[in-house]
Amino acid sequence: MDLLLEGDADSDQEELDALTRHLRERLLELEVERAELNRSGAVPDRAKPGEVIAVGALAVTAEPAVLRGVVQMVASWLRNRPVRAAGISIGEDRLELRGVSSDGQRDLIEAFFARHLALPPASADPAQGAAPASGSGTAQGV
Repeated sequence: MDLLLEGDADSDQEELDALTRHLRERLLELEVERAELNRSGAVPDRAKPGEVIAVGALAVTAEPAVLRGVVQMVASWLRNRPVRAAGISIGEDRLELRGVSSDGQRDLIEAFFARHLALPPASADPAQGAAPASGSGTAQGV
């Protein structure tokens, strides 16, 4: 899972880097296997490729059972931070979390969980189960 923070208009790279490192520490408190600063593909002149880190980007490895806790923690963490949004990507599927809570955002989060955790829809009969959702797409919050 990749996580990318989008700073507010007045955020600078140093502040976004500090916020990313703080979020990484919080993620490591969960049962994630790892949460590492994500390496960028672009390399400035005179820099060694291994030294470049994308500001605001984390690569998170976790068991599917931990996904719900990660997403909920990130959504909660955003509420009091100078961060506009956090994008969580699994493959080509992307969920964008905003610092405000809304019914629409909760619905998008639940749809994201359903696609990646093979959970039955909330209205499905749990005794019958449900097939994993197919396809992927981009879910963007409000």
